[in-house]
Amino acid sequence: MPAYDRNNIFAQILRGEAPCTKRYEDEFALAFDNIHPAAPVHVLVVPKGEYVSNADFSASAPAELITGFWRAVGRVAKELGLDEPGYRLIANTGPEANQIVFHFHVHVIGGRHMRGVSGSTPRPGDGT
Repeated sequence: MPAYDRNNIFAQILRGEAPCTKRYEDEFALAFDNIHPAAPVHVLVVPKGEYVSNADFSASAPAELITGFWRAVGRVAKELGLDEPGYRLIANTGPEANQIVFHFHVHVIGGRHMRGVSGSTPRPGDGT
């Protein structure tokens, strides 16, 4: 896994140096729209801290940040209206999992039926 790069796009967004469409923010996390959505609702939630991956985050972050981050993920899903129909959480870890930005983040994806493990294939009639 590469070392944390303080110039990655999510670090820039957290510092206010790059734009985003903000959906939620608190002292632990920032949530914003994915610029390449895989579904009608596709929001990224990033912790406020320098963590490359889930492994790094879960091993190194203080307990209050881990708890606050996961509560923020739940709040985001609820505020997006995804609790009742359901949603998917995805965290890619490493290049082979297609992690592109090496700042730990969770994808909150919903707004349509998702089929298979990746959720990328809509069912006939889903309209997407």
